[in-house]
Amino acid sequence: MVGGHRLVLIESSPLRSLLSLPFGGAPGGSLRPVICFLHGYDEAAPLEIHRALRRHGPLRKSSSSMAREHFIIIAPQLPHPGGDVWYRYADSVRQIVQGLLADYGGDPGRTYLTGFSFGGNGVFDLADLVPGLWAALWPVDPTRIPQKDPGLPVWLSFGEVSRWHRASFIRTLGLGDAGEGNTGDRVYLDQGLDHVGAATSAYADDRIYSWLLSRSRSSPR
Repeated sequence: MVGGHRLVLIESSPLRSLLSLPFGGAPGGSLRPVICFLHGYDEAAPLEIHRALRRHGPLRKSSSSMAREHFIIIAPQLPHPGGDVWYRYADSVRQIVQGLLADYGGDPGRTYLTGFSFGGNGVFDLADLVPGLWAALWPVDPTRIPQKDPGLPVWLSFGEVSRWHRASFIRTLGLGDAGEGNTGDRVYLDQGLDHVGAATSAYADDRIYSWLLSRSRSSPR
């Protein structure tokens, strides 16, 4: 138990996962918002799961304490390195998230999907393959442009990989610059960082978690 949360290893789900639960109940007994994090290429098994899923993303030690103290976080691990393959595990992720909502008091109206690198690609893939589950999407330096508009709020954190196609991402998704104070449903932030630096900065940024919390499947968009 560290940093206002407890970390639980889940081995009975379709994919081994790390689950982070904030200390205490949600204010007023309400349901907790949920973040599902999809890792990148180098974090699949056989890399030890605690090391893998705390390397980048909301469970990293340097990431915002807001993530661990306010959200339930679930981070599944792919069973072996396979590249850009999260789409193959869409049903497994759906089962994991739906089970978490049922068993741990997660809020189905405030369930968010984020991922880094190939995991960022997975965010767009699973938005299409697992519709009706996510309130907003947060891809961090994805490596390819989505084939279709996901039809959901999107915050895109650019890094050195996605920056090569920045104009196409912005045009395809209709993104506005969050650095200019844009807080709408389609925003991006580009701080000129490299691949890993973009992830480290993004997951430490309280503004993005606040933006997520302002999006709900029950609220008008």
